[in-house]
Amino acid sequence: MIDETGKQLGIVPISEALRIAQERDFDLVEVAPAANPPVCRLLNYGKFIYERAKKERLARKSQRAVEIKEIRMRPKIGAHDLAVKTKRSRKFLADGAKVRLRVRFRGRERSYPEIGRALLERVSAELADLAAVEQPPTIDQGARSVYMLLVPRPSTRRSDRKQTETEEKPKKDSERETEGGTTKVGGGKQ
Repeated sequence: MIDETGKQLGIVPISEALRIAQERDFDLVEVAPAANPPVCRLLNYGKFIYERAKKERLARKSQRAVEIKEIRMRPKIGAHDLAVKTKRSRKFLADGAKVRLRVRFRGRERSYPEIGRALLERVSAELADLAAVEQPPTIDQGARSVYMLLVPRPSTRRSDRKQTETEEKPKKDSERETEGGTTKVGGGKQ
């Protein structure tokens, strides 16, 4: 048995443990029932449950679910359209999301999956500074599409960049340094 301060009281019969708990106005809680003999502790059970729930909420709040964004293309995509899709992929990767690039085929296009693979390789080469390939181009759904999965490199996430920007924030043009410190120059109502 362990008391409310964490001090061990030794092996105590159940009736004695219940009497001590009533005298001290605490609850007797079985902490390790599988141990031989079972370990019990004196504590305020309501407070214990509340603190445990609070810790679980905090742990859930600090967790971030990994988001997978999908960018769909066709094998005959135009150069400008491909640039737009690449730019959108860059934004998703900078936000920390994984990006699934998918090239969808229709009709006779299904006979030439290598065109889709080449397109995916080209896009991944353009995004190489921001992303790493987690899953190489894979044929899916009976050759109806080819997809690959990109993950952001750790140093390229927007949240990391924002922290470094706030640490090394450049001064505005409207501020200049003097011997006594920083002085704001002109422009506003006073």
